[in-house]
Amino acid sequence: MWIFCWLIIPNIGLICSYIQEMKKALIIGATGATGSELTKQLLDDNFFEQIHVFVRTPPEINHPKLVVHKVDFDHIDAWKENLTGNVLFSAMGSTLKSAGSKKAQYKIDVTYQFEVAKAAAENKVDQLILVSSVGANQNSIAFYPKIKGLVEEKVKQLKFKCIYILRPPFLDRGNEKMRDVERISISILNKLNKIGLMRSQKPMSTSFLASKMIFLAQKKCNKKSTTLEAKALFELR
Repeated sequence: MWIFCWLIIPNIGLICSYIQEMKKALIIGATGATGSELTKQLLDDNFFEQIHVFVRTPPEINHPKLVVHKVDFDHIDAWKENLTGNVLFSAMGSTLKSAGSKKAQYKIDVTYQFEVAKAAAENKVDQLILVSSVGANQNSIAFYPKIKGLVEEKVKQLKFKCIYILRPPFLDRGNEKMRDVERISISILNKLNKIGLMRSQKPMSTSFLASKMIFLAQKKCNKKSTTLEAKALFELR
């Protein structure tokens, strides 16, 4: 396509080159707080030509760039051939309360994300951008940071050209999406931040996080795996 444009209609070669560079994004976790914001921003971003979301419940969005795949994450082999594109955004996650048990939460946060990432890597998807958590550590005695650390280590072994692992702090999901305890926690953290305390735990909006995920997807990758802590995410330019 690109060569054809330059040889046959050279006056619009730059336009053709731009079209050639447009990308296809894949998202799991698209109906969650971060994933839904990411989907919305990607649909408005001209760098991406198609946005494919893999969900159990289709989002209430209609857009010419959006392709919705209703899937069963317990049977990834049935649809893994659809995991083809340029970048996989993995923003899937659950709380223990929502999942119902540690076993169920492990399946969502580790098994599903790893199996999807593995299939994408096998399908030659170049890049993975994974949302993890502050404090993620596979050797932690606490369950949540342990499973986040486990999935980080597992995806690092996959054959992507580029992997970004993001460890955001407490996420501000907007008043309408947060529970009372979350609103109170964010209010306390913001007050502490103003007097110079716990700045490493400064709350981050899902909108801000989504914008940095998109920024990284368009950034030249200098090494296979990069982990970005909260401070690095806030300073990312």
